[in-house]
Amino acid sequence: MSEAPAFPSRDAIVATAQESIARGSKSFAAASKLFDRRTRERAWLLYAWCRACDDIADGQDHGHTMSVVDDAPERLARMTAMTEAALTGALIGDPAFDALRIVAAETGMPHAFARDLIAGFALDAGDWRPRSEADLYKYCYHVAGVVGCMMAVAMGVSPDDAETLDRACDLGMAFQLSNIARDIEEDDRVGRAYVPEEWFVEMDIPPGQHMKPPFRARLAVLARRLAERSAEFEASARVGTPKLPFRSAWAVLAAADIYGAIGRAVAERGEHAWDHRVTTSKLDKIRFIARAFVAAGRRQALYPPTPREIEWVRPGR
Repeated sequence: MSEAPAFPSRDAIVATAQESIARGSKSFAAASKLFDRRTRERAWLLYAWCRACDDIADGQDHGHTMSVVDDAPERLARMTAMTEAALTGALIGDPAFDALRIVAAETGMPHAFARDLIAGFALDAGDWRPRSEADLYKYCYHVAGVVGCMMAVAMGVSPDDAETLDRACDLGMAFQLSNIARDIEEDDRVGRAYVPEEWFVEMDIPPGQHMKPPFRARLAVLARRLAERSAEFEASARVGTPKLPFRSAWAVLAAADIYGAIGRAVAERGEHAWDHRVTTSKLDKIRFIARAFVAAGRRQALYPPTPREIEWVRPGR
């Protein structure tokens, strides 16, 4: 009688997830080290699945070398099938999707969140582009805001705590808006554009011409607008940190500082924002982590409960 195949242990999948975040995002890897061990491992597991889906969708390797794919529907179908199987508790045999299986089971994460993220990849697979600012927020929710919700659940936030999930979603929205501002040139190279079409019309930038030298100054205005929107979502997200344990709040505030710096740098560089990819240095990360430590200790005073002023409603609310 043949023996059943041996599947990797939880520890092995966690180790693979740690390797994934180290390769895919130095910023998130640095912030994740501030969590307690259980939360840190769950953050790595969640990141590994998100990263794998993104790589499948865009033909990337841990977020690098994005390329045009000619089989987007097939890729979407594959990640959807593996995600749905993982949510049922099935052993997948792919470390990233088994990572989702583990973190979803351990935290009671709503399956709708995972499906909302897959819906974001479906938008890209359909060559969807935002027409309005509302469309932009829809996209940001599906590819990042919902990840904030999932990460909050991984930190121990109840799936029923809608207010805290809203704030967590806001942080994901802030990250994505900074990403969009930073990656305008990179996205253009593969035929994508996430700046709303109405914004291009407003600045009299012809379709598909936004990276051309004559329009760089106008594009810089829109990049600053993205950075400003990102800052608004980030400020809203900080109000949710008093609900978190100290170490989780520390990690969240550090990530907010690190990613906020990216948006600010894009805005400050103006039309030269895309000459070189905007990053934060190791020294900057250390400085932000130290600053976040102080802010986490004072979070009750720094971020008192205030009405959420952003005129945007998270899907499912």
